Amino acid sequence: MSVRQAMLALLEQGPKYGYQLRAEFEQRTGSTWPLNIGQVYTTLARLERDGLVEADAADVQGHVVYRATPRGRDEAATWFTTPVPRDQPPPRDELAIKLAIAVTLPGVDVGQVIQQQRTATMTALQDYTRLKRSGRGARPTEPEDLAWSLVLDSLVFTCEAELRWLDHCEARLRRVAAERAAAPDQTTSAPTTQAPTSRENR
Repeated sequence: MSVRQAMLALLEQGPKYGYQLRAEFEQRTGSTWPLNIGQVYTTLARLERDGLVEADAADVQGHVVYRATPRGRDEAATWFTTPVPRDQPPPRDELAIKLAIAVTLPGVDVGQVIQQQRTATMTALQDYTRLKRSGRGARPTEPEDLAWSLVLDSLVFTCEAELRWLDHCEARLRRVAAERAAAPDQTTSAPTTQAPTSRENR
């Protein structure tokens, strides 16, 4: 998520000070990714350093107001017309890292790790689904409500994909355990991975 470009896009609509930017960002994204005000002002300082925004005169309350420069407006426009790159290393995924480490260490009940995560992800999916069916997500009529509904869609699809991946991991581990059980004399340098057992107990 690019806070930098999002702030530029908001400033393109008119001058704003830091707290206004934070409030508008969170309103338009349903407060899904709350911003620390320090992060907002750090980003504004970098944008000003790069010539993408400029500080205006303070308003009557003493807030320093920022506006997008022509270069800043161009960068915001480019952001909207440029696909998000998928050829770069993705952000670190804590769950993928946890499972990758778990299957290489003896004594870790990988099945329990998967089941606990499945329960947590299913709970999150149910919460997001309830939000979609009520309030702002049900029948979006205002642009901000539609924006929030789209963010909810993204969160729902992410949870659904994670659940499918957890099922895939469980199936892979079962297959590996079965193959090892069928060839007990086969030696391997990798730690033995405990076969998941949680699915039968659900």
